[in-house]
Amino acid sequence: MVKRKAPDIAVGRLPLYLRVLNQLEAEGRTTTNSQEMGNRLGLSSAQIRKDLSYFGGFGRYGAGYDVAYLRDQLRRILNLERIWPVALVGAGHLGHALANYGRFGESGFEIAAVFDTDPAKIGQPLGDLIVQDAARLEEVIREQGIVIAILAVPAQAAQTVAERLVAAGVRAILNYAPVRLQVPEGVKVQEIDPVARLQHMAFYLFRK
Repeated sequence: MVKRKAPDIAVGRLPLYLRVLNQLEAEGRTTTNSQEMGNRLGLSSAQIRKDLSYFGGFGRYGAGYDVAYLRDQLRRILNLERIWPVALVGAGHLGHALANYGRFGESGFEIAAVFDTDPAKIGQPLGDLIVQDAARLEEVIREQGIVIAILAVPAQAAQTVAERLVAAGVRAILNYAPVRLQVPEGVKVQEIDPVARLQHMAFYLFRK
C-alpha cells in the first residue's frame, strides 16, 4: 500500500534495488539490509530506506529484508508480474541490437513487433520477428494490445512516430532519438541519449 506519492527519482531507483536483489538471490542469499544494498549501488542506506518507505514497510528493525519477499514486492510495485509486449520502431543498427538483446524477457518485457519504413528492411527477419511496414503500426499495436514502445528512429521522424504511437494506444515510450518528444499528459517518456551522456562525463575528465 502506497503511503504517500513517491517522487519519480525514487521510482527510478526501484529497478536498481530489484537488480541487486536478483543478484543476491543468484548468490544464494536469503536476507540483506539497506547498508549492503547501498554498498553495491553507491547509495546511502538512509536513501534506500527512504525510497522503500514510500511504498510500505518491507523489513524489520535489526533483521533487514527477506530477499525473495522484497524482490516480489518490487516486481508488483513496478507492474512486472506479467510480460509486457513492446513495439520497436526502427530496424537499423540500433534496432537490431535492441531486438537481439537477451535480457528483455527476464526483466518482464518482450519485443512483440518491429517496424520500419525502408522497403529493403520490410519483410526481413530480425531475431524471431519479421520487420513490418510502419504503415501498419497503428493496426498491429491495437491488435496486440501494446502499450509500450521503443523509438530507434532518426530525430526528424521521432515526433511524428510518437504521435502515431500515442494515437494507437501506447502509454510509455523509450526514446533513443536525440530530441525531446511532446506527448499528452499521462504518457510516460524516457529519453536515452548516449552522446549527451558522454558529453556529461567528458566534463569531469582530468578535473581536480
